[in-house]
Amino acid sequence: MLEKTTRMNYLFDFYQSLLTSKQRNYMSLYYLDDYSLGEIAVEFNVSRQAVYDNIKRTESMLEDYESKLFLFKRFQERQELLQKLKIHLNEQELNRDAITQLIETLEKLD
Repeated sequence: MLEKTTRMNYLFDFYQSLLTSKQRNYMSLYYLDDYSLGEIAVEFNVSRQAVYDNIKRTESMLEDYESKLFLFKRFQERQELLQKLKIHLNEQELNRDAITQLIETLEKLD
């Protein structure tokens, strides 16, 4: 469950601008603020089922966006490369300052 929550949080970060304000509100409350379905239903004066359906549809949309745009996948690949570069940097002393500066620049791109 934690893995799914983490993935949804990342997908939400990348694709939230493609969602409606209602979808953003529900996802933000559910995944970021850890509201229950019932609490969100009370907040928006709708049924718990309506909140559940909206969140499930939105999760599906986010996964669909990712399957077409790959923003999260590319982010993960960059993170893996950064980790490998840092490991190699610790093993090498040559050009250490230049490599460090490249890593910092790459990190700022995200």
